[in-house]
Amino acid sequence: QVQLVESGGGLVQAGGSLRLSCAASGSIFSINAMGWYRQAPGKQRELVATITSTGTTNYADSVKGRFTISRDNAKNTVYLQMSSLKPEDTAVYYCNAELHNGAYYFPNYWGQGTQVTVSS
Repeated sequence: QVQLVESGGGLVQAGGSLRLSCAASGSIFSINAMGWYRQAPGKQRELVATITSTGTTNYADSVKGRFTISRDNAKNTVYLQMSSLKPEDTAVYYCNAELHNGAYYFPNYWGQGTQVTVSS
């Protein structure tokens, strides 16, 4: 059984910062890409940022220059440093991983989500 556990969400004022973490645990053989997605009320889930196992990153235009994704492969953990937060960043943030558990390949493994609320 594999788990992705997010932490670090909360309430912050506009202009503030938060750091999200997502740790993968359990029967993991390998993890390729990891990433963060978000879903605001009444909207579809959208990509925020992704990072490959070799460190190549990709960001949504709306967060470029404000958010930074990183990972620690030894800890199977991905981070999202969020700065200059705006009210429109308010959403549930989900961790995602492309992984293999030694028996099966999972192209999209999801965490349970963590709420980020930015007040104006």
